[in-house]
Parts: sequence; C-alpha cells; structure tokens
Amino acid sequence: MNATSNPTLGLAHMLSNADAVIWLTAIVLLVMSVISWTLIIAKGRASQRLRKQIAADAERFWQASSLDNGLQQLQSSESAAVLAPMAHAAAEMQRAGQAASLDGQSDWEDRVTRRLRSALHACTGRLETGLVTLASIGATSPFVGLFGTVWSIYQALISISGSGQIMIEQVAGPVGEALIMTAFGLAVAIPAVLAYNALTRSNRITLAELDAFANDLRAYLVKRQGRPA
Repeated sequence: MNATSNPTLGLAHMLSNADAVIWLTAIVLLVMSVISWTLIIAKGRASQRLRKQIAADAERFWQASSLDNGLQQLQSSESAAVLAPMAHAAAEMQRAGQAASLDGQSDWEDRVTRRLRSALHACTGRLETGLVTLASIGATSPFVGLFGTVWSIYQALISISGSGQIMIEQVAGPVGEALIMTAFGLAVAIPAVLAYNALTRSNRITLAELDAFANDLRAYLVKRQGRPA
C-alpha cells in the first residue's frame, strides 16, 4: 500500500508515534505561535489606534491656551504615552532655571534639544516594544520546524533500516510526515514576518509625526525665549 492511500499516515499518526524531541519541538512552535499572534493583535490594534489619535491630539494641544493646559489634555488621551512626555519635557524647560550641573551650564537651546530628543527616544522605545521578539520568531521558527523534520526523518530511517527490507512506500510515508514540522515552522514564521514589516512601516510614519511635534515644540520654546529658531 502506498503512502497516499494509507489512512494511518498524517499529523495524528506522527504525533502518536513521536518521541520527546518531536513533542518538545511542536510545543516550542506552538508557544512561538501564541506569542506571535498575541503581539500581532495587540501591537496592530495599538498602532492603528495611536496613528488615528496623534493628529487629533496634537491639534488640540496647539489649540490650548497654555503649555500646561495642553499637557493636561494630552495626559488624558490615548496618545499620552508618546506625545505627553515631550510636552512634559517642554513644560519643564519653560520653568527651569540655571543649574550648576553640566546640563545647566549648556546653551539653553541645546538643553531644549537634548530634553526633547531624550523624550522622543523614550517614545521610540515604547513603540518598538515586542518587535524584536516578533522578528526573532519570524527568523528562527522555520529552523525549529526544520530541526523537527530532520529528526523525524532520522528516526524514520533508523526504523526502516532495522526492518531488513526497504521499499519506496516505507520511505515516502515517514518522510512525508516529517515534512509536517517544516510546514508548522513556516506557518509560524510567515505571519510574524509580515506583521513585523507592517508594524515597522507604521512605526516609521508615527515617528515622523512625533519628530514633527518635537520640532514644533522646540520652535515654540525658542520663540518664547526671544531667540531665533
């Protein structure tokens, strides 16, 4: 009987005859898949919501009567995690006096740039949280699946060689089953890679908007100090 007509061959048959290594590989791929889809759903929804919110919140901020009032509006919105830190840094610089530290002895415009840049970098870190994990899953899961395939083929060939008579039907079935692990690895990797690319592009657009907001804040503070921007 050939492999295609044998009803015992397939995923259930492979798992029922799998050893500890194959089960461990399958569990690792399952955990990777769960983590990947959790990040895809959470980051995707957050990114979509944030991009819609930033433009509206930035507009309301600039319509506020003062920097402190604008900061309060940002802190009550969904984009508080990215816009509010920069507005908070700007408000601190507006109230800050001369300090005895190296920072205080620097030129005022350099201090403004440094504070806003630091707040922008912190926002960037929050936006990129989880992307390294997603990229790692996309890069490693095919190799995890391939390891499971290689190990399954090795075990199948050892079993076949011990039977004393080798036929193509005996080889094709176990090898076909072993390729299921490679398919599992690709099924985990492909959504992770696609989501990573989409989220990276979305973050680039968001960071461009944040950079523009930071530049506008700097220009506002410099003008308040009576210096040319």
